[in-house]
Amino acid sequence: MKDVDVLIEALPYIKKFHEKKILIKYGGHAMVDDEAKASTARDTVFLKYIGMKPLIVHGGGPEISRSMDKLGKESKFIKGLRVTDEETMEIIEMVLVGKISTEIVSELIKNCGKAISLSGKDSSLIFAHKKGVHKVNEELVDLGLVGEVDDVNTDLLDMFLENDYIPVISPVGIAEDGTSLNLNADTAAGEVASAIGAEKLIILTDVPGVLRDPSDPNSLIQKIRISEVPGLIEDGIISGGMIPKIETCVKAIENGVKSCHIIDGRKKHTLLWEIFTDNGIGTMIFE
Repeated sequence: MKDVDVLIEALPYIKKFHEKKILIKYGGHAMVDDEAKASTARDTVFLKYIGMKPLIVHGGGPEISRSMDKLGKESKFIKGLRVTDEETMEIIEMVLVGKISTEIVSELIKNCGKAISLSGKDSSLIFAHKKGVHKVNEELVDLGLVGEVDDVNTDLLDMFLENDYIPVISPVGIAEDGTSLNLNADTAAGEVASAIGAEKLIILTDVPGVLRDPSDPNSLIQKIRISEVPGLIEDGIISGGMIPKIETCVKAIENGVKSCHIIDGRKKHTLLWEIFTDNGIGTMIFE
């Protein structure tokens, strides 16, 4: 009976989100742990088969660093941000486009999904400009070939969605002169979600969501209005690497995305629990 109750609880959400675009940002264990990768891919295909239109943007920072180590290239960071010279950019493209994206596509296909691997360079999918010198914590820094998104080719994405494909997007942008640019994956996900008018932006991480007490996984904050965000940052509840994720969510909602969700990619079927149950499983940010 319990399983039937879960299905009945899911019914209004299946109806509500039918034909809606759902942008899923793959990160953390959802990309590196074999069991989590398979589970996340299966859940993504499930969303497709019940009438939603999922898209994926993925990261790959740890894998990029490992590949750079293997190739004898030192990873350099300024205030936690990767410095990207031409050689580093080549490695980033090799890892994101040539390895991670195709692996995700393979997982989706194994679960009977139609998927296509796309770089932000394909048909100028993500048009960007070089960030240039800017301030990080009051210090001027130049990160090299790091980009900021200017425009997203939504016609290309709509073409694939209308033909039942799940686009898998690597966060590599293209500049006006054809230069490849390294994009922050969370930011790219937010920009794509905003451009296509996504119903939801879901960010898979390795934490349960936003916690009032980082040492207590039971202190999860289930819902946050964007008006509450500045106070939570000031109080130190939203801190560190969670701040840019939340800022991405706030910007996406301001640009028309209905809700954003930060959920734990380590848990099985976390996508389905968040979308199809009343209480969800992570933190929802909304207007």
